[in-house]
Amino acid sequence: MTIKFTKYQGLGNDFILIDNRSSDTPLVSSEEAIKMCDRHFGIGADGVIFVLPGTKDTDYTMRIFNSDGSEPQMCGNGIRCLARFIAHLEGGETLGKTYQIQTLTGVISPRLEDQGQVKVDMGIPYLFANEIPTVLGNANEKVINRPLSVAGHTWLVTCVSMGNPHCITFVEDVWAIDLPTLGPQFENHPHFPERTNTEFIEVVRSDYLKMRVWERGAGITLACGTGACASVVAGVLTNQCDRHSIVELPGGCLTIEWSEIDNRVYMTGPAQLVFTGTYG
Repeated sequence: MTIKFTKYQGLGNDFILIDNRSSDTPLVSSEEAIKMCDRHFGIGADGVIFVLPGTKDTDYTMRIFNSDGSEPQMCGNGIRCLARFIAHLEGGETLGKTYQIQTLTGVISPRLEDQGQVKVDMGIPYLFANEIPTVLGNANEKVINRPLSVAGHTWLVTCVSMGNPHCITFVEDVWAIDLPTLGPQFENHPHFPERTNTEFIEVVRSDYLKMRVWERGAGITLACGTGACASVVAGVLTNQCDRHSIVELPGGCLTIEWSEIDNRVYMTGPAQLVFTGTYG
């Protein structure tokens, strides 16, 4: 079967977008998604995103397969790309247009901004161990600056869920971290029953963080939107950053705000069209 696709990227975190509005079932299997994401023998991407019909109270539904075929609950950079792709499918972008998108973690609301930016209401962060999930603490406790042994070293970690699990640790120099070695060990640590995304954070100023990430199911990526959100939340919980901060990732910067007014996290960043094509 020949599949039409459009490729977008958000700060170098790249995705294959597929118009799946004619069916409630993804047009491509997780096994085929692995092949499509292969950077040597396929299209090349961190994941495949499907635009499916919405529910009674939403405009569309988002499904995503990671490059390893697993299905995450949500993807921050991906939903920004999705919003711009939907606007393209609808015939053009309208500044200020907001979509209600059903995801596996609930309804997420991206809004189209100028200059290719998308602002996303990422919802309220989950902070208790059983919500993340992790067994680093008791079920109804927050996991803040807890010791975790990885690769013969004890790390102080803070855990946050943005609908998907994140383990955040603050370091002096993010580029001194051996991410290819440490990332898989954090991701598959037995204290995380559903595996975890892992963020290493360097505090440059109270309103400016540097971040490197190992994504669950995708490995090293140039950016992770939910990870940037979780990292600011963790920074606030550990008194290391402001509620409104810039997060610098290898692919560029995101603006993150954890609002004191409604307790919701807002992410603003770019999403750009790369190319269109057919596969198969």
